[in-house]
Amino acid sequence: MPGQPGAGAPAPFDCGVRGLCPRCAAPTLFRSPVAFAGRCSVCGLDFDAFNVGDGPAAFLTLGIGTIITVLAIWLELAAGPPWWVHVLLWVPLTILGVVGSLRIAKGMLIALEYRRGAGEGRIDPRP
Repeated sequence: MPGQPGAGAPAPFDCGVRGLCPRCAAPTLFRSPVAFAGRCSVCGLDFDAFNVGDGPAAFLTLGIGTIITVLAIWLELAAGPPWWVHVLLWVPLTILGVVGSLRIAKGMLIALEYRRGAGEGRIDPRP
């Protein structure tokens, strides 16, 4: 249905990976690696109206932290490297993993919010 949010919009994954506006598919979603632009410079969609919050950051930190911890334990048990090897490996991998996937997760979430017409909670005034 044309005119309805999400009709003919790019896929949520494309919005996250390529930084596409969920309305017009212009690459205007992000102003920095993980910060949204205020609005789309092509179609004027207000990105500040969407509430992405910190949910993706917490979820990704826990998920990627679990993977990194398992890999670090495996490396320690298999090779027993000095502590600085762990620091040189796992700190940058954790940061890159969280920041890289955070962009995708936040972009996908804003695209899904736009597509579904999500908004703040509303209380039905009827008894």
